[in-house]
Amino acid sequence: MNKRKIILDCDPGHDDAVAIILAAKNPNLELLGITVVAGNQTLENTQRNALHLVQHLDLNLPVYAGCGQPMVRDKVIAGDIHGETGLDGPVFEKLNREIEADHAVNYIIKTLMNSPEKITVVTTGPMTNLGMALRMEPKIVNKIQEIVFMGGSYANGNVTPAAEFNILADAEAAHVCISSGLPITMVGLDVTRKALCYPEIVERMRKVGNKASDLFTDLMAFFCKTQKEVYGWEGGPLHDPITIAYLIDSTVLITKPMNVTVDTSSSQSYGRTNCDFFGYMKKEPNVNVGIDIDVEKFWDIVEDGLKLYD
Repeated sequence: MNKRKIILDCDPGHDDAVAIILAAKNPNLELLGITVVAGNQTLENTQRNALHLVQHLDLNLPVYAGCGQPMVRDKVIAGDIHGETGLDGPVFEKLNREIEADHAVNYIIKTLMNSPEKITVVTTGPMTNLGMALRMEPKIVNKIQEIVFMGGSYANGNVTPAAEFNILADAEAAHVCISSGLPITMVGLDVTRKALCYPEIVERMRKVGNKASDLFTDLMAFFCKTQKEVYGWEGGPLHDPITIAYLIDSTVLITKPMNVTVDTSSSQSYGRTNCDFFGYMKKEPNVNVGIDIDVEKFWDIVEDGLKLYD
């Protein structure tokens, strides 16, 4: 069985870190590289966090820094959830790994255009890097197998009543990606809010007893604390790793084809993913939208992923 080739575009971020853990060593995935965008924190912080993660886990993966600003709107970050560094909690050793010289957008274009096989692009932060790549070189649409993104919601947002953070942070980039005509799977708040990392889950993962599980425990100690402070939940929703879990085992999600557009013009609902759940608009579906998740299967995938670091 051929491994599914992926590029992971992220903004680490506690849940992005777990996505990297799951993607890097799964036997059915080939993680080609990590591209980084501003989102959960500034680009300076998110690229440093990505380097710390690959160094700490001893991963032979290149990390490319991308866009530090959205396409159009002013920059926003999620410091209230991820802290001053974007990855508060774990204490890392002195950083020796270095960022790659090439810009992330150039890396995405070159990697796609030079690949004899199609590649899946996973985005777990604002979609600026991929949106810019699609604008700079439209031919990459012929090289992308699927876009799998964490973002949006067909119900409620998490930054405004309408908008989820990743889409709000660069709705124009999300519009470019979602309107690209490519196969797309949306892993939105409707499913990620069901994967709450309760204390018993943290303890279960801690018992794996290796470097990855120790990192998971340290990450969740901070992440769950801020989620409780902001949203009142006893366990933080582990948004981003669900994209990777879906690629490992697609049955972890139930999806529904819908026509999805991104609101880029409203003052109140900017960044909303308008998902036509009931087909009111009589338009062709363009996105497979996650509507439910097998939570037990998801946590099994996470545990199995941590065990790969034994």
